[in-house]
Amino acid sequence: METFTHWVTQYGYLGLFGLLMLGIVGLPIPEETLLTFAGVLVYRGHLELAPALLAAASGSACGITVSYGLGRTLGLLITRRFGQLLRLTPERVEQIQAWFARVGHWGLLWGYFLPGIRHLTAVLAGVAKLQYRDFALFAYAGACIWSASFISIGVLIGRQWARVSEQIHHNLAIASAVVVVLLLLTAVARRVMAARSAR
Repeated sequence: METFTHWVTQYGYLGLFGLLMLGIVGLPIPEETLLTFAGVLVYRGHLELAPALLAAASGSACGITVSYGLGRTLGLLITRRFGQLLRLTPERVEQIQAWFARVGHWGLLWGYFLPGIRHLTAVLAGVAKLQYRDFALFAYAGACIWSASFISIGVLIGRQWARVSEQIHHNLAIASAVVVVLLLLTAVARRVMAARSAR
């Protein structure tokens, strides 16, 4: 973590932009902690609020666009070559597309607040061939809301940022685990119900 905060302290807006872009793509970077730290730097006068918000939202938007592009361009290849291994059958891809048509857009918007989920939703949006304009509307709005939320927290907590940001990261990790477990339970329940109806 010290390395990442050093980058933001040393390179300012450019460091914040680059780290968030790489983190959203999937590298193990604690994005919420970085955003909170950027808010602390705004509080201390080392960064200006508007450029920090712009750098954070832009980096997040670039990162999620790369993930979407990977899903859109490599999704078909992955489905064909590793579909059985990953259980990505054509039927499953159709289910993903139907899910995005119903509620997946909101997953792009609010998935930022769940570590691990935000990476997955963008890739799945690409695999599902979600239209770019629909992707951009929800994903970029989510990037702005997420960035502004955690930078604002950093500004508000000021000197207490280390203790509070650690607690936030811990709570978000728990929330992500709960969401993943609920999704798995839902998938298992649907499979059991389908098997019973087939009988």
